[in-house]
Amino acid sequence: MRIDEACKALARLDDGMLMRGAFFTLLSAAGIFLWIDMREIAAMNAEFPGIDPNRQDQPVLPPALTEGAPSAPPVQPASSNEVLRQPMKLELKSGGVLLAEGTIDLGAAARFAEEIGKRGEYVKTVALNSPGGSVEDALAMSKLIRERQLDTKVASRALCASSCPIVFAGGVARIAEKDAVVGVHQVFSGSGQTTAEQAMSAAQSTTARVARHLHSMGIGAGLWINALETPPDRLYYLTAEEMADFNLTTEPVATAEKKD
Repeated sequence: MRIDEACKALARLDDGMLMRGAFFTLLSAAGIFLWIDMREIAAMNAEFPGIDPNRQDQPVLPPALTEGAPSAPPVQPASSNEVLRQPMKLELKSGGVLLAEGTIDLGAAARFAEEIGKRGEYVKTVALNSPGGSVEDALAMSKLIRERQLDTKVASRALCASSCPIVFAGGVARIAEKDAVVGVHQVFSGSGQTTAEQAMSAAQSTTARVARHLHSMGIGAGLWINALETPPDRLYYLTAEEMADFNLTTEPVATAEKKD
């Protein structure tokens, strides 16, 4: 076909057909880039397997997100590693405060629901002191907290890291006292080796569900963006100003500090 004939043929093509062709080309390219990105995430999770607080050979508290050598968290939690590493324990304190302390192990949400079922009329606030753990259990606990219209709190020098801020987000009122240690990082799989495709599917599903839940709780997108940008062997420690900006806390910092 001569060049002039080719040009005439292109001119006869319907504009809608050209637009559809361009759309599907862009869609295919986006799919390829997403696949590449998720392979990189899977590779990163293989390189940085994440901190599992249940494992005795790993630290309970990951180092802060830094370039180069790891650095310590801004404040050291008051609780010992033994307390933080234990499966989550629930204890009703005075003033309607239910202390949820320890790792969010598999089954923690069921125990939490049972405790709320027994003592729900007495519980007003859930105080958290946890290095995180099961995302599924954290989501279930957070949803129940909001359903029961409870408040959440992280006391001074208490810890709420990894999946724990998901639980914290469930509170109607959310208070992080001065020197509360709150941090986030990427979701990772602690169930052993997975293929890149399995890791991609799991990461997409979990990321979508957590992002949707945080949005429904009124939390700003910046919180989850910082989590996604932080490798699973580090933590992004949130300042009081950032927690207020992301609407993770609902009281001004100065007011929370007066309650120390």
